[in-house]
Amino acid sequence: MKILDKLINLITYEEPNEFNFVLPDAKTISLENSSVKKSDEDKVYPSIDVNKEYLKSKYNFSINSDIKLREFFINIRGKQYSAFLFYIEGMIDSNSINKFVIEPLMLKSYSNESDSNSDIVSTAITNNVTVRRVKKFDLKTYISECLVPQNDVSTENKFKNVIQKVNAGVSALFIDTVDIAFMIDAKGFDKRSVSPPENESIIRGSQEGFIEAIRTNTSLLRRIVNSENFVIEETNVGKISNTQVAICYLKNVANEGLVNEVKRRIENIEVDYLISSGQLEQLIEDSSFSVPQLLSSERPDRISSHILEGRVAILVNRNSLWFSCSSRSSRFLNICRR
Repeated sequence: MKILDKLINLITYEEPNEFNFVLPDAKTISLENSSVKKSDEDKVYPSIDVNKEYLKSKYNFSINSDIKLREFFINIRGKQYSAFLFYIEGMIDSNSINKFVIEPLMLKSYSNESDSNSDIVSTAITNNVTVRRVKKFDLKTYISECLVPQNDVSTENKFKNVIQKVNAGVSALFIDTVDIAFMIDAKGFDKRSVSPPENESIIRGSQEGFIEAIRTNTSLLRRIVNSENFVIEETNVGKISNTQVAICYLKNVANEGLVNEVKRRIENIEVDYLISSGQLEQLIEDSSFSVPQLLSSERPDRISSHILEGRVAILVNRNSLWFSCSSRSSRFLNICRR
């Protein structure tokens, strides 16, 4: 009877659990998988000297050869502010940093008169009396909107987020009296160029293959899928490695229950590090001894066709293989049925 019951359970369809799960953005990822409590998380200080010593201590600045700290001064409204740029050499584009960050900050100086005139919103003359409406000056807004002509600039007030972005190749700008860090995305590390796939070569079709850079891979997919409903959600996996993972699907085509289940399984992974897509595959699949549940590929056109059919594709940063899971079936990782 026990054997018969097991056979019945294997062939009996079970209604999957419904999850209303929202994957947090990579920039504001939850601290639930971190050993650091929110109350213990250090905030960026208004004192530039304190921020400088904190980062030097965290990154072992005295012995680390690729950690760079560039100090300089900024003149704003006739007042001089101390500032420094913190980044990892080899992971940033030096030309972009010099031309669009350091040069504007050091050389672009405004006088008090010109700044005060630029703050005037409107002017009215009543009974020979001139009334000017002046907007309130905000140093943080002025720096991000007027002094840093970089296309991707964000702000962070927690050192945990600052360190995470610096490790990913983002430069951090600290200015005295300002209790936030300006995160300037000017990545420039070396990467392999797009080349034909080695293991899935074909005569007809595209000859482009995935590489290890996640943003290059997502752009290859977007050029093929070419739809505003194509969604790429990102999160980090690994308490130490903070490996970037992208979940890609076509909205209104992929089964919502499948998408939520993929997000839930990835978000509930508790490991110290994630290096390869094969490691992630073992962590989220049901059983490695059953029928193959995941399809790996190094071809963007093949993965794009799976996405257009309603499957969910997952990419691990620094890996050149994607894998897609399930299809429009309500059961998770059932790649054989639709």
